[in-house]
Amino acid sequence: MFQRYKKTGTSKPAGKPVPAAGLKLDPAGAAPVAEKPSITSSRAPSAARKVVPKSAISAPADKEKKRKERLGEVKLELHRALLENLNLAALDQATEAELREEISEIATESLQEKGLVLNREERRTMMTDLYDEVKGLGPLEALLKDETVSDILVNGPHQIFVEREGKLQVSDITFKDEKHLMRIIDKIVSAVGRRVDESNPYVDARLQDGSRFNAMVPPIAIDGSLVSIRKFKKDKLGIDDLVNFGAFTEEMAVYLQAAVATRLNIIVSGGTGSGKTTTLNALSSFIDDSERILTIEDTAELQLQQSHVGRMESRPPNVEGKGAVTPRDCLKNALRMRPDRIIVGETRGEEVIDMLQAMNTGHDGSMTTIHANSARDGVARLENMIAMAGIDMPLKAMRSQISSAVNLIVQASRLQDGSRRMTSITEITGMEGDVISMQELFRYQRVGLTPDNKIIGHFTATGVRSAFSERFRMWGYDVPASIYEPFRPD
Repeated sequence: MFQRYKKTGTSKPAGKPVPAAGLKLDPAGAAPVAEKPSITSSRAPSAARKVVPKSAISAPADKEKKRKERLGEVKLELHRALLENLNLAALDQATEAELREEISEIATESLQEKGLVLNREERRTMMTDLYDEVKGLGPLEALLKDETVSDILVNGPHQIFVEREGKLQVSDITFKDEKHLMRIIDKIVSAVGRRVDESNPYVDARLQDGSRFNAMVPPIAIDGSLVSIRKFKKDKLGIDDLVNFGAFTEEMAVYLQAAVATRLNIIVSGGTGSGKTTTLNALSSFIDDSERILTIEDTAELQLQQSHVGRMESRPPNVEGKGAVTPRDCLKNALRMRPDRIIVGETRGEEVIDMLQAMNTGHDGSMTTIHANSARDGVARLENMIAMAGIDMPLKAMRSQISSAVNLIVQASRLQDGSRRMTSITEITGMEGDVISMQELFRYQRVGLTPDNKIIGHFTATGVRSAFSERFRMWGYDVPASIYEPFRPD
């Protein structure tokens, strides 16, 4: 099997083994021996006083650092040996077990040539890293497999942050250098037919598991390539899961079920990482399976469970600057495809015009997300996007279009302790003069902080009854009036 994936006609380099940095060969040339640093002192310590040299205090940290550097250099040399020896064209037909065995054999042979000996743990880690380099995404593989990590943020080759439970923390995983990081970036973007280089220094893509990927490379990224990965959850969170996590209450879930089922047009508003897409996914579970749904996204993330779903994804221009397909292009085409509902992953530009027209002209129950910090800010954001589209429309006509198209704004927020909450549910009830009238039905009320900076709060209704109560009743959803009663702490 070793000959099966090994290149034909390759010869082993002759010569003496070359030790890794910080190592020297023993006289027999069989195994590396660590060089012992010499310590000199200008004067001998006093007999009555024992002095601990600083070098002795920092020795364990220096030893660990040198060990990591040594393993990094060895791994780099072994990876080069793999590229020279493996028949990369034949790897697609190889199973994981066969490829791991082949990598182990080539790496073992290379280690013997170099006269290097690794302990069992170092060897196991080395083989896993080498497999990830060949078939996976190198150092990122371990983080992508870690279920506790939700976001991966790379600030150059030597600094990687991860988000766990809403909190950022630095990772001990690094890349060898900028070239190593760029090779992994190219591997990701080329797999989805995109490119990133000096002429096109930023790119959006998605990984094989659906995770959202964004990268910006030098010269725009000054201190090394910047990468952010929003991991794709394999298990879609439903309404019950979000209620159990404390994102909102059962009463709010009852109201949202009626709102989605009776085809109200809904906007999910929130900041970056607040859970907008997760909320949109959860709300889509209330859509009847008999309806035809079309989704439009920059990078496909929605996980709709209905049987009749058409998914579309926008496309950037090619090398010649042609062939771009914008979300607005997808939306215009979607209107001709007889959808019952249109779901846009995120509205951020001129496609807002087509989205509002779709909501107004027979596609009730459509949904989208926008970046905003409150329901009122969300409306202002819609106005700004209409203005950005270059349409000269009087302010009153613009607001009238919004008020007639949008029925409900759900506000999602990530709080300072990292928790995510549905902090507000607000209905748009029409126009009062030149102002869009709104009424808040539910909100998250903060009370204080615990000693460990966890937010104390509760959800409460405002006491205002839904303006769509009659619509709910006519569609067969008798929402109890008790869900609108304000929360009264004991």
